[in-house]
Amino acid sequence: MKKIHLLIINAFIRPFIVTFLVVMFILLMFFLFKYADDIIGKGFEWYVILELMFYSSATNVAMALPLSILLSSIMTFGSLGENYELVAIKSAGISLRTAMIPLFILILAISVSSFFFSDYILPKATQKYGSLLYDVRNKKLSFLIKEGVFNTSIPNYAIKIDRKDEKADSLFGIMIYDHSVNNGISRIIMAEKGKMYKTDDGNYLILKLINGIRYEESNGRSGYDPRQVFSRMRFAETEQNFDFSSFQMSRSNEESFANVTEMLNLKGLEKKRDSLTKELDSVVKANKVNVESYYKQTTIAKGYSKIPSKTIEFKDNIITELPKNQRFAIAQNAYQQASSVRQVVLNQLTDFDLRMKDILKTKIEYQRKYTLSVSCLVLFFIGAPLGAIIRKGGLGLPVVISVLFFLIYHIIITVSEKSIMDGGLSVGLGMWLAAIILSPVGAFLTYKASVDSALFDIDYYKQLIVSKFKKKD
Repeated sequence: MKKIHLLIINAFIRPFIVTFLVVMFILLMFFLFKYADDIIGKGFEWYVILELMFYSSATNVAMALPLSILLSSIMTFGSLGENYELVAIKSAGISLRTAMIPLFILILAISVSSFFFSDYILPKATQKYGSLLYDVRNKKLSFLIKEGVFNTSIPNYAIKIDRKDEKADSLFGIMIYDHSVNNGISRIIMAEKGKMYKTDDGNYLILKLINGIRYEESNGRSGYDPRQVFSRMRFAETEQNFDFSSFQMSRSNEESFANVTEMLNLKGLEKKRDSLTKELDSVVKANKVNVESYYKQTTIAKGYSKIPSKTIEFKDNIITELPKNQRFAIAQNAYQQASSVRQVVLNQLTDFDLRMKDILKTKIEYQRKYTLSVSCLVLFFIGAPLGAIIRKGGLGLPVVISVLFFLIYHIIITVSEKSIMDGGLSVGLGMWLAAIILSPVGAFLTYKASVDSALFDIDYYKQLIVSKFKKKD
């Protein structure tokens, strides 16, 4: 490998790593802002949040990697052009396309790695991320008792306090409705003050009550004595135990998420698509038989009668050929039959649309495994010549241009996927539409950069306009 190749690769690796980490950090912040309410205030251990952030970062690679390649390639060749290093390379007899070859090989290796990542690692990471996020979002809120409001977070209990002292961890004016008894009559406990703490294993919440009264009603002692018994007991100090295990987060079985489309590899997607297609075919056949039953003759064995019958031809409206005293009944019966068929078809159309969308999702995810790799190559052939043309390094103009092109790429992908789900585009055309549109742009920019075109040089356009006005004068 020539020294010039090592120079270009070294100039690319550092901004690529930096931009990739920055983009991942930004996407991670978006995730935290989105699910802040589901994470904050639930008493999670630090490693649970760290694990969730790690899996979330793995799922963001598909968006961060193309953007990082685009931005770092613009910065690399922009910096080389700004420092006149590209001029020195060209003066040595090395064209821009030849200088791009080592980076092209590196990007090709990254693209192939991204394909294996999206097929092997990403489904597992998405599965763990989805499972953990489900557990986090469904974990009950930590036990917080507000003043003057009944709290029903603990099953079978309703607790209200008048006032609390958070520094001393003390509660005042406590009222507890205990619905855990089996006779359907709640038990009422009132206390002047109390203190709350958890056991060492965290499974039970202990509420220590001071100076209170317990009110309890019970049914009669025997079947012939229907009178209820009301008891009142005063206490100086007592403890009430609450089961706190339901407030702890339990991890779901990850295998229950294994059949989700986004969590499957290529083989899994093919298997799920085939099974969904077979189910759809069986449903269509069953619906066809169901609808045809409304039109078949039910009182005569059609096709098995050997008695010849004359074909009846209707010259006018069929209703005029029917007996007058039976027209209304026949028309009403036909209307009811048509309404039944219409309702059956409408009910089945909803199920048909849902199954078709599931099949389309599997096809979209199947194509996405390949489009991620190709998008890295396409955006590289846009970013590298753009950097050579604008000849600006750093995080100024390259960031603006890269974000602009990435937004165009992302919008095309989003609109295409929506069009696929709506039936406006085929899966193959829709998923590859961004590459089809942007590939000619990359080829055009590469050609312009190889011939030293002043495509984004404002001074060039100013001189061109001034020269045209001078010619007219």
